[in-house]
Order: sequence, then C-alpha cells, then structure tokens
Amino acid sequence: MTELSTPVAASTEGHDLEQLHNIVQDLLQQAKSLGASSAEAAVSSESGFSVSVRKGDVETIEYNRDKGLGVTVYFDHRKGSASTSDFKPQSIRDAVRAACDIARYTAEDPCAGLADAALLAKAVPDLQLHHPWTLEPEQAVELALGCEQAAFEVDSRLSNSEGAYVSTHSGQRVYANSHGFFGGYSSSRHSLGCTMIGEQDGQMQRDHWYTLARNPDQLESATVVGQKAGQRTVQRLGAQKMPTCQVPVIFSAEVARGLLGHFVRAISGSSLYRKASFLLDSLGQTVFPDSVTLSEQPHLLQGLGSAPFDSEGVETRARDIVANGLLQGYVLDSYAACQLAMQTTGNAGGVHNLSMNHSGVDLDALLKTMDRGLFITEVMGQGVNIVTGDYSRGASGFWVENGELQYPVEEFTLAGQMAEMFKGIQAIANDLDRRGNLVTGSWLVEQMSVAGN
Repeated sequence: MTELSTPVAASTEGHDLEQLHNIVQDLLQQAKSLGASSAEAAVSSESGFSVSVRKGDVETIEYNRDKGLGVTVYFDHRKGSASTSDFKPQSIRDAVRAACDIARYTAEDPCAGLADAALLAKAVPDLQLHHPWTLEPEQAVELALGCEQAAFEVDSRLSNSEGAYVSTHSGQRVYANSHGFFGGYSSSRHSLGCTMIGEQDGQMQRDHWYTLARNPDQLESATVVGQKAGQRTVQRLGAQKMPTCQVPVIFSAEVARGLLGHFVRAISGSSLYRKASFLLDSLGQTVFPDSVTLSEQPHLLQGLGSAPFDSEGVETRARDIVANGLLQGYVLDSYAACQLAMQTTGNAGGVHNLSMNHSGVDLDALLKTMDRGLFITEVMGQGVNIVTGDYSRGASGFWVENGELQYPVEEFTLAGQMAEMFKGIQAIANDLDRRGNLVTGSWLVEQMSVAGN
C-alpha cells in the first residue's frame, strides 16, 4: 500500500488530504460490498479567488470553492462510472450505487479494468507543488491595477484595455483503487495577466501577456507583465495585408507550444487505437529532424505538469518520447495500451512537463537565419485535422526582411501538412516559454504556404 508522503496539513477551505483519503477508502469498501470486482476513485477539493480590473476600476472579485468525486467500478470487464460534488455520506453511497447499476448493464470490454498493480507508484515524492499565496483580495486588486497602469504608460496609442487580472488557487487530490493504492498531494497555481487595445489611424489592435507559476515568488512582476502587454499591442499597430506566397516561417514560442500539443494528440492512445492519427505506425520512425529531442520529466520540482503518478495511480517516469528525431514511445493510458497490445506509459490524463531541446541560438539569431519570411505570433480558427495532418489557420505576426522585423501583418491563412512541418524544423530558439506543461522555444520551419491578398 502506498502511503501519503506529502504533509497532511489542514486546508483553510474545504477538505484536507486526510479527509479525502478517508472518503475514498469508504467509497471503495462500499463498491466491494455491492459486488464490484474492482473499483477506483478520485476526489479533489480546490479553493481560491480571482480579481479583474479594467480602466482603473474593479470589475470582479470571485471566490471559488470546488470539490468533486468520481468513482468507477468494474464487474469483471463491465464498467460503470458516476460522479458527485456532494460529499455527504448518502450522496457518496448514491454515486457508488449508480456506478454499480450502470456496470451491471453495460457490455463487456476486455480492456476495461484497473491499471496493472505492478506499475502503480510505490511512493509519492514531495515535488514541491504546493505554494499558497498569502494574498488578500485588496492586495490582488492593487497588483492588477498596477499591471494595467504600467501597460497604459507604455504608449499614448494604448487607448483602451480589456483589463488585468490576478488569480490564486490551491487544492488537494487523492486517488485510490482496490489494488491497495492510495496516493494524494496538494498543489497550487497562480497567475497574473493583462490585455490591451491600441489605436492608430482608425485601426485597432489587441494583445496580451501573462505569467503563471505554482510558486508566487516565480511570477513576473505586475509592472513587467503590464509593460509586455503594452509593448506587444503597440507593435501590432499599422498591420498590413499579406500577398499569397510560399516563405519560411518562424512560430513564436507560445504558438509553437500549440503545434507541440497537436503532435502529442497525434501520438496519444485514443487517436492511435481509433486509427485517427496522421502518425499511425510511426514508432521508431523519423518525425522530427535528427537534432530534436522531446523529453518528459514528471518529477521536476514545482513543475506545472509535475505529478508523482498519473490519474490511474501508475508511477510517472522520465523518458525521451523523441530522441534524435525518432519517435521512441507513444502517450498511453491503460485502456489505450490494452487496445494496442502495449503497456501504459503512465500518461492517463496527459503528458507531464514535455520539453523540446533548443539549438542554442536566441530569437534574434533565428530571425537572421531565416533572413526573409514570416514571424507568427498568433493563430486562430479550428483548421487542424489530426487524422490527415492538414494544418490551415488564420494568422498574424510580422514580415521579416534581412533578418529583422519590418512591419506587422494580419488577415492571412497559413497552410501546410503537420508531418512535413515537424520534419521541416531548421532550428529552435532558446526563448523557452515555460508557462505550461509543454515547453519549447520558437521554431523556424523551412517553408509554408500563405494565402493572402
């Protein structure tokens, strides 16, 4: 049995880890008494608040206190699930009974069941994921107001604002199953952001910036966030239209992160066993240039994607998903692994701190390497087809000539095929965007089609 190795400290709002631990233990016993051959449950409790301001006035102060419980039971290979946000004993009993009733009438699925007991985490290391922010709402309002004011002071053309915000949340999560696994940990997440609107010659533009971390000490200052939001907005003023062409493209780090997300989705079990991915049967094949490595590091201290175990209790482990451009492994939970006759990779719930190596050059050097082309800072629309790999999205950014930004551009469509885009990466800058579970720098892609005027 896995013990809770994180400190069991009382939560200021709702339930603490020990209480959640007791709830899932009782729940599993109830499932067994109702005839379930196995069961699993996850329970969570979260609290926090957020404030938003706009043009010097407070718009919202919102408190939240959320909790939820999900239970899945198995009668051999028949599965039933139910959930509730009410932790009263009778409500929990009703949820367990409902899950059991569902399982009795569902068809058998040979892949339905708990994760292999041998793969479950044997310990729950303290990954330093819980850093409460001792912040009062009044202080949060002052931070948000200061952030917006710093943005307005960047340039007189910043005529309006969509506001600034501060958010802080802490929570606990416990998972247990009838293999005897019990594990839980606390975590926190804090953020600060600002969105500005600029105007020039009757044309308006908007842009934003934000900072995000588990530890409030790692957040960028309100002044820096506001200044970046203001500067990014001013840079977009005077945007021009693009002619139709084929040119090299640099995706800014935050846009490249989205492309990395499409790659993860394409190598995820649910896409693969349904044969709905353009990367089917790519294991061991070249998917990126040989200079590219993609590493998953689930146990990074204070990492935004860190977790000691996945949502099935399977131990998370560091690994290279891509090494020297070759796909080393998929992203699988137990069900998908069974469907593919493989073993779970500890990714029930997704990847954990997936990072792409860089080429040792900064963004300025990357622009000079490209010399002439497009620097993409925003994409929009839903033109991403994971089945075929087709990529077609509206975009905006900057035209680059002689390795330098010349002027902003907008209202064009960027199109390509993702398999070719990934293989066509020529270099990756060291401007890593660490504000999420996927970490990468800006990508220089050899060539893409631009549909403009």
